[in-house]
Amino acid sequence: MNKEIKVVDGENGLQFIEIDNSLAVARIALQGAHVDWWRPKSSKQDVLWLSSNARYQKGRSIRGGVPICWPWFGKHPTDGSFCVHGFARVIPWKLLESEQLKNGATKIVLKMLPTDEVIKQLTYSFELILTVVVGESLYLNLKTTNLSDSPFVISEGYHTYFYISDIEKIKITGLENSSYTDKIDNFNRGIEEEPIIFKNEFDRVYTNTSNDCYIEDEIFNRVITVKKSNSNSTVVWTPWQKKALAMGDMGGKDEWRRMVCLETANLLENSVVIYPKLSHSIATEYSVQEY
Repeated sequence: MNKEIKVVDGENGLQFIEIDNSLAVARIALQGAHVDWWRPKSSKQDVLWLSSNARYQKGRSIRGGVPICWPWFGKHPTDGSFCVHGFARVIPWKLLESEQLKNGATKIVLKMLPTDEVIKQLTYSFELILTVVVGESLYLNLKTTNLSDSPFVISEGYHTYFYISDIEKIKITGLENSSYTDKIDNFNRGIEEEPIIFKNEFDRVYTNTSNDCYIEDEIFNRVITVKKSNSNSTVVWTPWQKKALAMGDMGGKDEWRRMVCLETANLLENSVVIYPKLSHSIATEYSVQEY
């Protein structure tokens, strides 16, 4: 293991990988392979949002950072007792390797451990590998391999929380002319004609779009770029005040104003069929340009 990373014990028996290289600092929870902290050393502000009331408990997801949604996104299609957004974000993962790259970034490779809970919820065999590259940008690649004799279907995504100046002072571009399903408006469909601005609760799934997206933040004088690979869905979400206050782990009364979720995903009609002995990867990369 190189000197830029160390594995440390956290609260309630959770373990974390801490990374501190010449380009950035980051922290990854081994439960869920969850990047809960990343900041380029060149950035004046945080890039990922993390709730001050985030729960660090075994079997519970962390509110903020980059939760992994897999092998389903949202509620389980047939069994409501299963974990929302799948179990990947609450299951232990194992550190397979770490490497210092020539450009100064740090590469981490993690593998999900197939616990009894996982085996109960799935009828097929698989391998799930996450590669994380921590540097001036944050790159994630989630690779699913079908180890069974039959095809299976997954939906997936990075449920990423971005830190912003104020939800009413930003806009998101890159989804113009994309079709969406509006979860707040009875799942009605429409076309996003303009850049996205926020005046109330917002929860839309954009399908059949592989476009990169941008969070333009004039107060922070920066643009966050979200690049996608093998992703045909994007989710945009903010809970607004009433829903945020009803959630026990969203932080103080105004913390919700400082975050927006912009999620690289494959879901609904963009769910992925993986055939026996084949693999599928979904990747995303976050970077910041200040001006």
